[in-house]
Amino acid sequence: MTITIALDAETINSLDLSAVKEKISNLPTDKAVTNYEQQLKFVINYKQEAEDPRELSEIAEIRLWFVCLDANYPWLPFLLDWRSGELARYTAMLVPHQFSRSEGIIYNPEALEIYVMHKIFVLSIWCQQRGISSTSRLKSFAKLFGYDIDDSFFESIKAV
Repeated sequence: MTITIALDAETINSLDLSAVKEKISNLPTDKAVTNYEQQLKFVINYKQEAEDPRELSEIAEIRLWFVCLDANYPWLPFLLDWRSGELARYTAMLVPHQFSRSEGIIYNPEALEIYVMHKIFVLSIWCQQRGISSTSRLKSFAKLFGYDIDDSFFESIKAV
């Protein structure tokens, strides 16, 4: 049951989150939200000049829209379709990075570490509020970015 949100230049340039709000406001606010876990995709229709070599995550207006989105829905990575690369693209909108033809996205290591830890805290709290078991989910999230976090860390943040 994929949730698709289409973005165009007008939506992005006006920082309009109404399409997201419309889709998310219909989701359950309790444990049943797990039925929508990793189901969200964005379709970005943003015209670029033919000679513009930038990736979407290098366009300031698009990044700003995603910064605004993340400020309003910091737990959104829970819904993003990780398998299709949606989480990596979302992260690229928020974390400084470079592109390598051979390695793909190379995130700034310090910025990525801060981002991952911030999201672990946000998602841990968000999941706790909904009665959702989070340790394995958060370990998988961190692992996608190359971090192996011990179970004891998750025990220590449950009291936060």
